Amino acid sequence: MGWLNVSMPETLGGIPLHPLVVHAVVVLLPLAALGVIAIALVPKWRIRFGILVVAAAAVVLACVPIATSTGEQLQETAPASSRLDDHVELGNGVIFWVVPLLVLSIALWWFGRRSHAGSPVPRWLNVLVTVAAVVVSLGSMVLIVLVGHSGAEAVWGA
Repeated sequence: MGWLNVSMPETLGGIPLHPLVVHAVVVLLPLAALGVIAIALVPKWRIRFGILVVAAAAVVLACVPIATSTGEQLQETAPASSRLDDHVELGNGVIFWVVPLLVLSIALWWFGRRSHAGSPVPRWLNVLVTVAAVVVSLGSMVLIVLVGHSGAEAVWGA
């Protein structure tokens, strides 16, 4: 991830930082994605829960580059393998799902605020964003499972 040229510590209390940060992504990404699906399909929840969904997606977005950067540091010390290469390739794609997830969560929350204020967005736009939100949410959850599985294979040869 060449665009993130930030020096990250390699360990925290003697534990490699990568698995610690990755677990935040592995937990929060599906939660954020499920939240996006929920507010997409139940518009009345957008005002009540939308900001929490946006916050979860924002935290995931902040964690993904850290996970990628610390993973690259860890990769330098790990023996080369095709399993590790698969994990790195899949992991590098997560950001391209998390950015739209955040954008769509913001849009849904904003749609809820507009609707609550008596100025709803056009129906076609609501449908378009709802469909996109569900697709991106499902895609991001599938990808994070694939990344996690490939990482487990790379580490434990499972």
